[in-house]
Amino acid sequence: MLTAPFLALVLLLAHAVAAIPLTVKLGPSETQCVYTEVATPGAKIGFYFAVQSGGSFDINVSIKGPNDFVEYKEAKEKQGEFSFSVSVPGEYEFCLSNDMSTFSEKVVEFEIVDDSPRSGTDADSDLIQAALPDVKIKDADKVEAYIGQIETRANNVLKALQYYKMRNNRNQSTVKSTERRIFWFSLTDLVLMVGMAGFHVTVVHFFFNGSRKNVV
Repeated sequence: MLTAPFLALVLLLAHAVAAIPLTVKLGPSETQCVYTEVATPGAKIGFYFAVQSGGSFDINVSIKGPNDFVEYKEAKEKQGEFSFSVSVPGEYEFCLSNDMSTFSEKVVEFEIVDDSPRSGTDADSDLIQAALPDVKIKDADKVEAYIGQIETRANNVLKALQYYKMRNNRNQSTVKSTERRIFWFSLTDLVLMVGMAGFHVTVVHFFFNGSRKNVV
């Protein structure tokens, strides 16, 4: 059986969850876009992206609002975090482009989140009062403040985990790329050595054949 305080915590933390990081694979010269509908003027939208693997770990990024208004646009970015306040409600377009690459495939992780301030909202107070009907409003505000602190620290931990995940993926991609280069370099070196050995044998064979003809 769940206790009332634990239930209130679960309800508020579930209410706080606004986005889940997604991963997309961009082929050479490929562009992918995602769309989100924002109905509340003044809402603060956050956008995070990081190239996990592929090429030079760079992509082109753009964010467009209603009427094709450009909120954000950068070229050849490895990672970034951007937030803006919504002035015009409507559909917003978030695009990731690998059009600068002709052969490298890129793996990109991104996240779109509602960064609007949540402290002191009536919705949070209603959730606490529904889960804890005997708690006073003053105490409910304290619970809400504690939960806000937990949410902030949890977000910091998630950002740190995202960073370490990105570094790990990039390092693995670099190691794999280095292994491929070493393999092809070794193969090329082997072919050159065999070719040079064959060339030397041919020259020596031609030299001795020419010497025998001169002796005769």
